[in-house]
Amino acid sequence: MDRRRFLKRSVMAAAALGTPFTLTAGNQTASDIKMAAWASGNRSGAVIDTNVHLFCYPFRDLKYGATTTLLDKLRRHNIGQAWTGSYTSLFHKNIDHVNAKLVKECREHGSGILIPFGTVNPVFPDWEEDLRRCHEEYQMPGLRLFPGYHGYTLEDESFKKLLQQAAERGMLIQVVVAMEDERMQHPLVEVPDVDVSPMPGILARVPDARVQLLHPFRHVRGDHLRSMIEETDVTFEISNLDGVAALERVMKGNHWYMPDLTIPPERLLFGSHMPYFPLENSLFKFMESPLSEKQLRLIRSENAERLLAAV
Repeated sequence: MDRRRFLKRSVMAAAALGTPFTLTAGNQTASDIKMAAWASGNRSGAVIDTNVHLFCYPFRDLKYGATTTLLDKLRRHNIGQAWTGSYTSLFHKNIDHVNAKLVKECREHGSGILIPFGTVNPVFPDWEEDLRRCHEEYQMPGLRLFPGYHGYTLEDESFKKLLQQAAERGMLIQVVVAMEDERMQHPLVEVPDVDVSPMPGILARVPDARVQLLHPFRHVRGDHLRSMIEETDVTFEISNLDGVAALERVMKGNHWYMPDLTIPPERLLFGSHMPYFPLENSLFKFMESPLSEKQLRLIRSENAERLLAAV
């Protein structure tokens, strides 16, 4: 079947099912159009992507690495808001320069979609001033932390102090567990995955802190994940939740590498890990799992809206 006949039959099938399916001009593939149709359904509005980055990734060129192309891709799939960090945060020593550049790019070119999340490195001198600027001057709703790249652990007193001060300011904290599969890392820059096992004990001392884990599921499993679910309110971004029907399975407690662990839909947030991962990687997760309307709304946007509402 050629492309023209495939699209025609897809449109006819979508119409029969009452599904919005709009053909647009440009270089969209059939997959693009199908994804856009799903994301723009009348059932729950635009999607909130909680894991996007701007600027150059240090070790490879990415197809959607430019802000303009990234935004175009997000719009095509009805991403109404994207919580955005900076790849420059990974190695740059002048953190305030990184945060200022990110805010400027989001405000001037983000079209109201890109929401900047700054970075603070608590092992750097004067990090409290970086935190103050993120909150007071740049009006950022949250921070995206990279402990693996910045040389500290969650047990360090500096992290606990940062978490406390961010909580007092009402800022959301995103902890990046990993950026890429360890097999893809440059041999001279092998970054350890973040050990999140201390998190339940830390949050017991800072009950007002709101924490989201980014890219967690290859590394947060077993008893560590169980204690996170049962003892904290930590939320999880889904970009590396792998496996067919993974969303359905993880909410029913029968996922292959997380057996007998059930994560409520209220604890799961949509994230794409764009532009390192294809956006479709996360969108397809919804098409693979027969989720209820409530589950779809929660994961696509409502959980994220609730987190930001507390800022």
